[in-house]
Amino acid sequence: MRMSAFFLPTLKENPAEAQVVSHRLMLRAGMIRQTSAGIYAWLPLGWKVLQKVSQIVREEQDRAGAQEMLMPTIQSADLWKQSGRYEAYGKEMLRITDRHEREMLYGPTNEEMITDIFKTFVKSYKDLPKNLYHIQWKFRDEIRPRFGLMRGREFLMKDNYSFDLDRAGAELSYRRMFLAYLRTFARMGIKAIPMRADTGPIGGDLSHEFIILAETGESQVFCDRQWLEMDVLADDPGYGSDLKDFFEKYTNIYAATEEMHDPATAPAELETARGIEVGHIFYFGTKYSAPMGAVVAGPDGQPVTVEMGSYGIGVSRVVAAIIEASHDENGIVWPDPIAPFKVALINLKADDAECARVCDELYGRLQAQGVDVLYDDRNERPGAKFADMDLIGIPWQLTIGPRGLKNGVVEVKRRATGEKLELPVEEALAKVTG
Repeated sequence: MRMSAFFLPTLKENPAEAQVVSHRLMLRAGMIRQTSAGIYAWLPLGWKVLQKVSQIVREEQDRAGAQEMLMPTIQSADLWKQSGRYEAYGKEMLRITDRHEREMLYGPTNEEMITDIFKTFVKSYKDLPKNLYHIQWKFRDEIRPRFGLMRGREFLMKDNYSFDLDRAGAELSYRRMFLAYLRTFARMGIKAIPMRADTGPIGGDLSHEFIILAETGESQVFCDRQWLEMDVLADDPGYGSDLKDFFEKYTNIYAATEEMHDPATAPAELETARGIEVGHIFYFGTKYSAPMGAVVAGPDGQPVTVEMGSYGIGVSRVVAAIIEASHDENGIVWPDPIAPFKVALINLKADDAECARVCDELYGRLQAQGVDVLYDDRNERPGAKFADMDLIGIPWQLTIGPRGLKNGVVEVKRRATGEKLELPVEEALAKVTG
């Protein structure tokens, strides 16, 4: 993409309404635009990041055996009345009445709808287990939306729901999602630590929040320091086993939110930090299947109420959380897997014929190799170009200027470290595409 044609409305000054780093930098980097309180339009740069996060989520859900579908944003109130949650949910639910005076709502979550779909079609234990997911917009009418996407009203979420014949099957589904979540966040280039969460009136211990550590995090968290060194992707047992050993290994390493922290059982090598929740997995048994009649015929022909679990990732929230955890005084520092572009190609002197020729050639070669590249071909001051590229956080900057070309070199900068190298063109290309 040529920057002269790209819709990228960056801001030089910090917006007055932005209170947290992610909100400030997303507005300044031209990723989002507020359309009303707690509701944002995703502009091209932000949308590219959101799509990359969504795709990693999707790939790991598919790998774990979940099946993607799509449910509507508008739901019938009748479903929520069956589960008993319609009145209990409170004013965060946006209630709507259509032209036929039917009570509807903008879905804040999808337990009722997926349970109704499941019970309509699945009648036998032979069709179990099932795990269904979608990536869809949700709405919760926060009384005071703030902090940009960290506490907005409309947000993109991946939510999926498992259906099993018995508790043992439900626990296996839970362990599979536990592995999938560890891998999902690790693939994004971030460390999200699973922390035991309160299960509420359901009880038990099958509830984990996945927390990104960030200095600007919303809550205090505690974890064993070995979490900071663990390479989850190198420890992948696959989904063919019962995953009990894997699950026990990771859940036995201490990690707790402030509410669940127990100093008596905490390790000596304890890390205290701030954290941001980006995912939550939860087993809830028959909480929805019982009142909504999600029943199958068991092996003996007798009716069995299915066991369920739910698993959520705040996809749009992940984008903001990563910025909270990965930025510096100059702007965003994207992890490579979710960066909107891999390479920023900067022409320091757009009206110089040789600079333009070399840049055009490199732009074409990078595109031919399938590299996502943003080519700054604008007739702007070098300082402005560098500032914009640091602000939007592209991992590699490849800078071409008249002085360097005379010496047969171009400059390569790694955004995360600030390291700069002057290299011949071929070496520079190999560096940024490797």
